[in-house]
Amino acid sequence: MTTSALGARLADRNGPGAGDGSRLTAPGSLPLAGLRAACAAAGAGLALMTMLALAGWIAAPHLGLGLVGVLRTAAVLWLVGHHVTVQVSGAGRIGMLPLGLTALPGVLLWWAGRSVVSGHPVTGPRQVVSAAFAVAVPYAGLAGALAVASRSALASASLAQAVLAAFAVAVVSAGLGAARALAPLAQLSAMMSARSRSVLVGTASALLVLIGAGALTTALALAGHVHQFRAMYRLLDPGAVGSGLLLLGQLAYLPNAVLWAVAYMLGPGFAVGTGTVVAPTGSVLGALPAFPMLAALPTGAHGAGPGWLGAALLAVPYLAGAAAGVLAARQAPTLVLEAAPIRGFCGGALAGGVLGLLAAFAGGPLGDGRLSAVGPSAWQVAAVATLELGIAAAVTAGAVNWWQVRADWRALQAEATADPVAVPEHTATQSQRGPGHSQGHVIFLDRWAQDAAADEPSRRPRGPADLP
Repeated sequence: MTTSALGARLADRNGPGAGDGSRLTAPGSLPLAGLRAACAAAGAGLALMTMLALAGWIAAPHLGLGLVGVLRTAAVLWLVGHHVTVQVSGAGRIGMLPLGLTALPGVLLWWAGRSVVSGHPVTGPRQVVSAAFAVAVPYAGLAGALAVASRSALASASLAQAVLAAFAVAVVSAGLGAARALAPLAQLSAMMSARSRSVLVGTASALLVLIGAGALTTALALAGHVHQFRAMYRLLDPGAVGSGLLLLGQLAYLPNAVLWAVAYMLGPGFAVGTGTVVAPTGSVLGALPAFPMLAALPTGAHGAGPGWLGAALLAVPYLAGAAAGVLAARQAPTLVLEAAPIRGFCGGALAGGVLGLLAAFAGGPLGDGRLSAVGPSAWQVAAVATLELGIAAAVTAGAVNWWQVRADWRALQAEATADPVAVPEHTATQSQRGPGHSQGHVIFLDRWAQDAAADEPSRRPRGPADLP
């Protein structure tokens, strides 16, 4: 489906005059709608964080925080959900933040983008970007105001990082919501070229395979250390309300653990403090914080578990790259044999870049001491993932594309042989020769050419010029 056809469909759906964008560009209509949607998303998220802060305050009244302190804590938690680093008095900079908490503002902003589009007809990507910016600009202003208002002697968030992080989360989430409201994903993908679609399909498939394998590895690790997990709970003794909040905190950190498992399978592994490493070849750990999920970390200088398990985990990225190459080649087969490997490598390299970006957000400092380096190295994950996924995808895409083109050629040859009348004579002859037949110059020898030349005067019709 083209963009014009999509706009015509939306115009028919919204009534006469809706597809010309007049309502969207009406003075002040879109900014006001974006402001309302941003305030609604921020208010809903802040209300939920206030409820959690109140529950923690009731469960631990010895903290000495008043109601104003509870509200400031809720604002800080709301900023943490946007991955804003917090400076804590006596501990240092806290940047190891839960990625699961980012899902809350992401979902709210996604609905905000949909609400803006539903009230203002959108006919193309340009209007989608305008709707995303209409939500993101006031949302970033609200985040900056909360960063200033939540500062206290106990904790303070960075103003610049709060504005930039909130703007980035709002642009991406609201833009995706607006695009989804524009048309279904199948129609949006149909607006792209076959080459771009094949690269994106390869990237998505590689990421899905790796993240799925990381989630399975994390679940198996937690199940294998359930006794240590329970012992950590008994040691903390958080109580009924505290146990619920601790469970929510672990669920919020679960995406971080999945990305750590992905870095483990890629090879570089991750660190839990300076001078530590957790990798398939072995683990070197020091004193760990009293957090139950850390009990699932593998121990041992020569790796945890049997050797075949480590080899199987290291083979997962290559399988993910092979899956990306297969889907990329089947999405857009081409007669240019070198084009398919290039697309496969581009898909794998793009997936490696995304994994490096996610690894950067999955780690961070937990203070200014020994835990100032926690999580995987972003550049190592990006470099290794690009090589492993890209090369595996390129080789697989080239092989699958060659096999598919060969199968199509054989089908065409069989069709031409079975029904020679359906194709021209020269095409049928060429098909019967086959792709490997040498097509040289053919010289036809006429043995009676001289006799024909000698008889030419006698055969020529006579006229007045031939009279004596």
